[in-house]
Amino acid sequence: VSNAGVGMAGPLECQSLAAMQSLMDTNFFGLVRLVKEVLPDMKRRRGGHIVVISSIMGLQGIVFNDIYAASKFAVEGFCESLVVQALRFNVAISLVEPGPVTTEFEVKLYEEAERADYSRTDPETADIFTNLYLRNSKDIFASLGQSPEDIAEHTLRVIEAARPPFRHQTNAAYTPMAALKHADPSGALMTDAFYKLVFKYDAVLRLSLR
Repeated sequence: VSNAGVGMAGPLECQSLAAMQSLMDTNFFGLVRLVKEVLPDMKRRRGGHIVVISSIMGLQGIVFNDIYAASKFAVEGFCESLVVQALRFNVAISLVEPGPVTTEFEVKLYEEAERADYSRTDPETADIFTNLYLRNSKDIFASLGQSPEDIAEHTLRVIEAARPPFRHQTNAAYTPMAALKHADPSGALMTDAFYKLVFKYDAVLRLSLR
């Protein structure tokens, strides 16, 4: 089970390349290093199961989560490319894709975001992040966030499945969000829906969450 991960949220201009590279080293290359260690023996035994804790953000990018989403997209692409070869050796690969999970991980991430310096971006972007994104994120976590125990139960079901699924989303509320991309290959439907949700109907979003 690969579960190591770090988060990053905020305007792109305010994040250093060193911090981005460190995040990718943990979230993506950490997984790659683990798989390189365990896969050869699994192939020799012709049996095994690699379970990767991914994220709904591996399927759908979210505003102000550019680098974190990129790391999870990388995880998804890596596993999607590997799964067919692995099946040849009777090795299963499963991606567990949670939405928001209420842990100290998120608490620390948002505390750091509230204290961060946003002087390297323009005032409008800083205002959107601090007064719109952070506020809505707290409501989303309060309303839709799952507990770590719930994610553990989902992961256990994936591990114990007779035919382990390649992808398993833990929060049904996020299924329509991921489906938007497949409904319109041009990306226009998804982009328009998210733009309106963030910038036109945010008050409706907060009201519905409460």
